[in-house]
Amino acid sequence: MSIDNAGILYFSSTGNSLYIAKKVRESLGGKISYIPEYKNDGSEFDYIVIVTPVFSFGMPVPVLDIMTRLNGDTPMIVIQNYGGMTGGADRLFYEYALRRGLNVVGIYTLKMPENFTLFMSPPTFYKNMILKSADKRIGAVIDAIIDKRYRIPGKKRTHEKIYLKNKNNWHKIGERFSANKKCVKCGKCVELCPAGNISLADGKISFGKKCIACLGCFHRCPRQAIIYKNKDNKKRYVNPNIDASEIGKDL
Repeated sequence: MSIDNAGILYFSSTGNSLYIAKKVRESLGGKISYIPEYKNDGSEFDYIVIVTPVFSFGMPVPVLDIMTRLNGDTPMIVIQNYGGMTGGADRLFYEYALRRGLNVVGIYTLKMPENFTLFMSPPTFYKNMILKSADKRIGAVIDAIIDKRYRIPGKKRTHEKIYLKNKNNWHKIGERFSANKKCVKCGKCVELCPAGNISLADGKISFGKKCIACLGCFHRCPRQAIIYKNKDNKKRYVNPNIDASEIGKDL
């Protein structure tokens, strides 16, 4: 099966979703677009494949936003990746999609390495174990799509209240970031922030009140100069199987 005119729309801060998107394109064809930069409604595609991480049992803000403007005629397949638990994120996505009249034909979830490491960093051996087996899980999802074994999550408990509460507090994460003395004012964090929350002025990096908790700046600062609550004791993570310079790009 090849869907040459598929639109593979992804959101990724550390490369997990981009890696999945590239694997999908290898098997199904299509064009990869970065969700924060994508301005159309999907009507130019025969299929839409959304590849997104799970954030707080829900979805990142750019994914939530794009759902409000995608058209309801184009069939949509969703692949959600998570580090800890899904917490019914697949069902929540489906319910939100129904409310917006989107044509979701399948939603799949698969485990990838955890990248929300502000409070706890998983052991390196565990991260490597998840990475080593990732292709098998991704392949199983792609095979299901090829065979049209579409999965729609049944009715089950979601954590919508927790998701909305956390989403409303994500801005506090940005307010707690700072740049330490290792910072060379390269502006990489300003460039990669999907929320436009970081600025460089008068030789100082500043964080605003629009953080969406993607942690891209924290993980991808080339000097590891961005710290949380003035502490620098958490591990950074970028998927080692992708070129980090491609994150946030259309491919």
